Formats: sequence, structure tokens, C-alpha cells
Amino acid sequence: METLAVVVEEPGRVALRRLGMTPPDADDLVVAVDFSGISMGTEKLMFNGSMPAFPGMGYPLVPGYEAVGRVVDAGANGRSRIGETVFVPGSSKFIGARGLFGGSAQQLVTGTSRVLGIPDGLGESAVLLSLAATARHALAGGALPDLIIGHGVLGRLLARMAVAEGRSPTVWEINDQRMSGAEGYSVVRPEADDRRDYRSLYDASGDAGILDPAVARMGHGGEIVLAGFYSTPLSFNFAPAFRREARIRIATEFLPDDLAAVIAMVGSGRLSLDGLVTNRVSASEAATAYPQAFSDPACLKMVFDWRNIA
Repeated sequence: METLAVVVEEPGRVALRRLGMTPPDADDLVVAVDFSGISMGTEKLMFNGSMPAFPGMGYPLVPGYEAVGRVVDAGANGRSRIGETVFVPGSSKFIGARGLFGGSAQQLVTGTSRVLGIPDGLGESAVLLSLAATARHALAGGALPDLIIGHGVLGRLLARMAVAEGRSPTVWEINDQRMSGAEGYSVVRPEADDRRDYRSLYDASGDAGILDPAVARMGHGGEIVLAGFYSTPLSFNFAPAFRREARIRIATEFLPDDLAAVIAMVGSGRLSLDGLVTNRVSASEAATAYPQAFSDPACLKMVFDWRNIA
């Protein structure tokens, strides 16, 4: 078996090339991918060479953990799922490149337990389900946010989920091109916000220097949730955090239950994914799409279209 795949050959160099694939076993599905997304966090670190030590990390690699498509073949135990529209968090069954996380390919082979059915009609927006699951995982560990730092896709999803639960958080953003798009919550620059009693603060910026500014705005006993991915060490001044008896919580990657929960939320209409995909290009343009995705602040989410590529 073979597939076309996005391959990060080395830091700063991306190619679209053909790779071999391990044939499916009895518990595997074969998925023809329609769309896959570029992660603005981990994939940026893979692309620029600043990804911290991580199991499976190395070059060349197939990135991506946001793929949607249709099951076109299966092993003996998955035949009933042929034809199903699904979300796939990636694959490791490539020959000639590492699968970290292995979702940016025209065809994927992976275990049926990792593949979740999704409602028809979501189209390219379905690539956002993994970020939505990441947001849900962060929220499930504590209180709803009073303050969200960063109005990228993850920050917007955190805010939308908070609004769905009856909370109207404040969101900090420093880039003018990302100030718009709020519904049911407010977006302000940090310097325009004089509040200093936030109890639940969620960082979705990935800024390793965020702890001191966040501590300065929290009330006693508040919690900072680190929902981003950080390539450099985080530090903070102890005395201000000590006086506030601050807590810091790290939200790790989503679990299958988180993904199932957000699929249900989207299906019921409680969570909208509208307006978050801003750029869609053919997967054949991968070499130029990555630099644009990581340098253009107006690009919230870049999606690859795998359809009709020979």
C-alpha cells in the first residue's frame, strides 16, 4: 500500500511525497482523507525545529492529528464501518517516515478503536474536533474560565464552551487581527483590563512568559491552567504567587472520551465550529502553506484539501 503524505523532511523543509504503508490487520480501518489541519502549536515546533524531546520525535516525519474522511476498506473486524464518515487522530503505519502524529496524508491506516464516527455535513470544520477535545479536556479538570489568554482557535473554543455552560469570560489578545469574532464574551488587550481578582485563568497562547502577568491579575487561591504547548522553560516570581496561594495546572492531550463528548456537543448544536477555518489549500501546496500558517496572524486555521489529488 502507498499514500501521498505531507513529510517534514527536516526543520524548515516540507514536501508532499509518496510513502509506503503497513497493510491493515484485522482490527484496522483504511480511511480516504478529505481534509486535514495544521496545528498552530505542536506542528509549528516540529517545523521550526524547537519541539522538545517527545516520544516518536525525529525526522522525516508525517505531522498532523486532525484528519477527516471516509472509511473505504477494513480488516476482518471492521468491515461494518466501511462508508462511515470519521475523524482520525493520525496513524503510525508509514514506511519511510515517522508518524508523529501521522494525520496529514491522503490515506490512513489505523486501529478501529482510534477512529470516531462524526455527523455528515461538517466538512472541513471537522478537523477542529481535536482542538475542541483539547479544550474540553482542560475545562474538565477545574472551574470554568474567568479569563482566557489568547484568541486563537483554542482560546475561541474555550470561550464558546464556557458560554455554552453559562459563563461569559474575558479574553486577552494582543494582535489586532484576532480581536474580532467574539459571541457572548469580550476580547480586550491586557493593558485595557484593570481587573485583579480572576479565579480561573486559562492560557491558550503558548507564551512561556505568561505566568507572572497572569499571577498579577488573579485573586487569592486562583488557578492558572496551562492549555498551550511550550517549547521553552516556564518560570515565575515566587513571592506574588505565594501571597495569592496560586495553583498551576497543566492540561495534557485529550482522551477518547473528550473527543466523543465534543462530537456529541457539535452534533447537538451546543458547540459551533463555524468561522474558525480561515484558510483552505490543496495538499499539493504544503511546502508554502506551512510558512504562511505560522507567520500570518489572520490565519486561524489552515486546512489541507486532499480530494482530487492524483
